[in-house]
Amino acid sequence: MVATSSGKMQRVLIVSLAATFCYVVATFYFGLRAHSLALISEAGHNVSDMLAIGLSFVAVYFQRRAATDEKTFGYQRAGVLAAFVNALTLIVLAAWIGISAIHRLYAPVAVQPRLMMYVAAAGVLMNGAIAGLLWKFSGDVNIRSVFLHMLGDTLSTAAVIAGGAGILFTGMTWIDPMLSLIIAGMIVWSSATIVRETLNILLEGTPTAVKLGKVRTTLAAVPGVLDVHDLHCWSLGSASHALASHVTIAEMPVSECSSILDAINCTLRDRFHITHTTIQFEVEGCETTHGCSAPPPLEAIGAHDHRGHSHSH
Repeated sequence: MVATSSGKMQRVLIVSLAATFCYVVATFYFGLRAHSLALISEAGHNVSDMLAIGLSFVAVYFQRRAATDEKTFGYQRAGVLAAFVNALTLIVLAAWIGISAIHRLYAPVAVQPRLMMYVAAAGVLMNGAIAGLLWKFSGDVNIRSVFLHMLGDTLSTAAVIAGGAGILFTGMTWIDPMLSLIIAGMIVWSSATIVRETLNILLEGTPTAVKLGKVRTTLAAVPGVLDVHDLHCWSLGSASHALASHVTIAEMPVSECSSILDAINCTLRDRFHITHTTIQFEVEGCETTHGCSAPPPLEAIGAHDHRGHSHSH
C-alpha cells in the first residue's frame, strides 16, 4: 500500500513538474513583454515551485528505500528536510519580490494589462489542477509544502487577473507592484507554517497533534500501571510518530507483563496513532537526570527489575 501510494505521488509530481516548467517559460517571456513585475514575480514563484516539486520527487524516492543498519529508521525524514528547504527558498524569494515591488512603487513602469490577464488565467487553470492532484496526498508534510506552493500560486495568479483588470480600467500602474507585495506576503505566511512544523520534527519536538500530558494521564489509567515517567514522543516523519517511556508496575513475573504491554500499545495506537513504541517496565521509580534515566543499583536490577520492550510498526 505504501509503495503504491509513493508511486502515485511520483507520477503526480512528474506531471506537475512538466506543467510548471512550461508555465515558467511562458510567464517570464510574457512578463517581459508586458513589463509586468507581477507576472515576472509569478515566474520566479513558479521556479521555486519547480525546485520544490523536484526536491519532493527525490524525497519520495528516498522515503521508499528500506531501513538499513546505518539508517535504522530508513529515510522517513528525507521529505521533511525537502519541505524545510522548500520553505526557506520561498521566504528568500518573497523578500526579493517585496524589495522589487517597493522599488516599482517609487519608479512606476507602464504595463500591458490584457496580456497580464491572459497569462494569469492560464496560470490559474494549471496551478489549480496541480493543487487538486496534490490535495489527496497533502497529509505528508513534504507533499503539503508543494501543495501550498501551488495553492498560493493559484490565488496569486487570480489576483494578477484582478490587478490587470484594475489597471485596464483605471490606468493605475501602482496596482502591479501592490499585487506583488500581496503575493510576497502570502508566500511568507504559507512558508512560515511549514518551517515551524519541519523544524519541530527535525529537532525531535513533540508532535503538534500530540499532547504529552494527555498521553501521560491516559497511560497512567491503563490497568496495572502505577506510574509513567521519562516519557518522550517525537516524529520520524510527518505522519509517523514514536514514543519511549518508563512505566512502573507491581512486581510480577515477566510473563505476566505482556497483557499490560499490549494494553499500553493498543491505547497508544487507538487514541494517539502512535505505532512505534519502546516501553521499559520497572518496579521502582528511577531518577531522571538531563532527560536520561539513571539506572538503579545492580542488586536491585537482579532482584526486582522486570523490563519489557515493545517495537511495533
